[in-house]
Amino acid sequence: MRFRKKPVVIEAEMYRSGRTLSSDMAMPEGTFKYTEAGTLLIQTLEGTMEARDGDWVIKGVKGEFYPCKPDIFKATYEAVDDCAPDPMRVGPGEDE
Repeated sequence: MRFRKKPVVIEAEMYRSGRTLSSDMAMPEGTFKYTEAGTLLIQTLEGTMEARDGDWVIKGVKGEFYPCKPDIFKATYEAVDDCAPDPMRVGPGEDE
């Protein structure tokens, strides 16, 4: 059998080493831990997962958080607001 993902709208933000996530990504205390090495540890439903610079942090439909690699994010999601900046577009000086 084959299945298709249901279309859902999620919140997501690209993690940049050395910067905290925006307040739009409101999370329970202890969900995120920033490391000295520049990674972000995320307490997920499956255990602790790591986000590295350029990975996306997604807030799921039940309020859970998890990291997503940029290539998977780009293949799976698209911006929903016409006026929102395209998150897939790489800005000047940023690696793809």
